[in-house]
Amino acid sequence: MTERAVGEEARCGSAPRAADRAAVRPGPGAARRYDDRVRTNPTSTPGTGETPIGPTGRPVRQFPVPEELDGHGPARIIALCNQKGGVGKTTTSINLGAALAEYGRKVLAVDFDPQGALSAGLGVRTHDIPTVYDLLMGAVKDPREVIQPTNVPLLDVIPANIDLSAAEVHLVNEVAREQILASVLRKVSGDYDLILVDCQPSLGLLTVNALTAAHGVLIPLECEFFALRGVALLIETIDKVRDRLNPALRLDGILATMYDSRTLHSREVMERVVETFDDHVLDTVIGRTVKFPDATVSARPITQTAPEHAAAHAYRALARELVERGAVA
Repeated sequence: MTERAVGEEARCGSAPRAADRAAVRPGPGAARRYDDRVRTNPTSTPGTGETPIGPTGRPVRQFPVPEELDGHGPARIIALCNQKGGVGKTTTSINLGAALAEYGRKVLAVDFDPQGALSAGLGVRTHDIPTVYDLLMGAVKDPREVIQPTNVPLLDVIPANIDLSAAEVHLVNEVAREQILASVLRKVSGDYDLILVDCQPSLGLLTVNALTAAHGVLIPLECEFFALRGVALLIETIDKVRDRLNPALRLDGILATMYDSRTLHSREVMERVVETFDDHVLDTVIGRTVKFPDATVSARPITQTAPEHAAAHAYRALARELVERGAVA
């Protein structure tokens, strides 16, 4: 499909060789070089006096670069959930985590999908090492023994592999089985500013564990009709977990992904989502682009493989918006 990204695209940077990664790897303050232009909020299109309208149908908002933190922790936990697969949960977990790391936030990404796509997308091996499955089963007590560093400074990951698919069967008879992940993450929450849990495309026991552990939920939603149909069921599940297990759980936002403004279908789905969920729909929209598969092949986030591409800027904008909304410190 022809490449399409959010806003005007900048020239893409080429992916560096493995031997050169250290030289080009952005540090905690790197995002400021790209985002100095958003320190003030433009109110009109230059030369026209008219307020520009974004894909959501609202006036475009530019969010300021977040202030640096004096220290790290305690972490806020966000679960990325949608029972439909292929909507951008893992892509968002990787690139949002990387963007927040650029802004100096220390992030832990938890791969909670037996497919292990998050681990692979960050270049972390998943075989012959302890994984999140071992933490859930109690075979490993300290999460620090499982946490793996990534090529992104300030971004770590708890990996997963196919073993996790057996977890629901083993946990079904456990006492307080919905709270096992919460007890695991509690041990390391003081080490991080944010913990992102990349859920599997299901509303089963693992997803309920993630919702029980989380302070907030971020719902990536593909701008496509079938993706829209299942959101009501997901919201119902979130409400049940809030009522019965986690009263503090809140919906941090719905993130529109794979948006293509050239198609009437994308625009109609976006209009319907905003009409239904109103302010829960984030202003930041992630466009459809081939740069995401390219970044996946290189096992690095798009903020490293193409740091000036529109998609990289979109995830930095998402990071700033979540900070502005209070979802991230």
